[in-house]
Amino acid sequence: MDLAFSAEDLAFQQEVRDWIATAYDDDLRRQMSQSKNGYLDKAGQVKWQKKLFERGWAAPDWPVEHGGPGFTASQRYIFNMEMSLAGVPTSSPMGLKMVAPVIMAFGTDEQKAQHLPPILRSDIWWCQGYSEPGSGSDLASLQMKAERDGDDYVLNGSKIWTTHAQWADWMFCLVRTSTEGRPQEGISFLLLRMDTPGIQIKPLPTLDGPPEGEQEINQVFFDNVRVPVANRIGEENKGWTYAKYLLEFERGNAYAPGLMHMLKKVKRIAALELADDGGRLIDDPDFRNKISNLEIQVQALNASELRIFSGRSAGKAIGPASSMLKCVGSEHQQAITELTLEAVGTYAAPFVRDSWSKSNEGRAGPDYAAPAAPAYFSYRKTSIYAGSNEIQRNIMAKMVLGL
Repeated sequence: MDLAFSAEDLAFQQEVRDWIATAYDDDLRRQMSQSKNGYLDKAGQVKWQKKLFERGWAAPDWPVEHGGPGFTASQRYIFNMEMSLAGVPTSSPMGLKMVAPVIMAFGTDEQKAQHLPPILRSDIWWCQGYSEPGSGSDLASLQMKAERDGDDYVLNGSKIWTTHAQWADWMFCLVRTSTEGRPQEGISFLLLRMDTPGIQIKPLPTLDGPPEGEQEINQVFFDNVRVPVANRIGEENKGWTYAKYLLEFERGNAYAPGLMHMLKKVKRIAALELADDGGRLIDDPDFRNKISNLEIQVQALNASELRIFSGRSAGKAIGPASSMLKCVGSEHQQAITELTLEAVGTYAAPFVRDSWSKSNEGRAGPDYAAPAAPAYFSYRKTSIYAGSNEIQRNIMAKMVLGL
């Protein structure tokens, strides 16, 4: 695998850096410096994604025929790396990175025309309706009913852990359309409007205490909600196939660029904090050893991602490798946030309400201290969502090792 960049690649790299320097304004930088998970509120997120759209870079992985920029494999790598190293907001994945590939692969021409352009422009916001109470990692056990009534399905049940459902215009949703055969054989994949009568959204409280309306997760209840059959993706009872395809994109993201940015941030903090001997923490042998070990692991992950995604650009599916990326990437995220907490020390202890940097309240310690503990606790969930890491290891044992 040749990792040397051509002159054209280096010119593109400089183009990306120059654009970030202009587009990533002070207000966005201020908000991101206090974000616990790399995201902003809806207004900030849409502001950033529309800047990307105007430049033609909103969907670097999309094919040209649907509005993608036509990046080469090396350009895609450079783009993702520069964006991550600059610490820009992470694009909301629900529309651009998750449901859009499913619509492209399995949707009708009408569904593609209806949904892909507004997703690309970030004119509509999506949420994911997969997990239910009692059906998380064992997703095939989901029970939310969708009963056929003429040209509609009638939905009853609930979805849980629904990220930013309060902001969403649409949901992509797995529903139970049959109870016959294996559980996986009775699931269908629907697209539905969140303003449909009968839908109720209730926030789920989290320990970081987000302000009302800015909560991360919700439970969504469906009471005789009517969804047109025309909103179904693909065939009835074949939704499990489409769901697995989507999960490759949810789990099989590139983690290494973001991890490099996280490590760079830890180093900056450690250069300002004091070790027990009164010197700089970054010069403490034990702390440097921890940083170095993580850097080696992140570089190894980066090499694996380059190999996997170069195959994807040649038309190969990610397949069970997405489970490996998810396990390793999420566990490295947790390790780095733990190291950040260690670096910040006692100034990470005061509770700071997660308010997207909108508050003028005084805070104890330096600015980088406030999000350290919220980020640490937020990243505890990364080894659980998108299928827990225990489940991912079972998938790898079966699909890779043949056990």
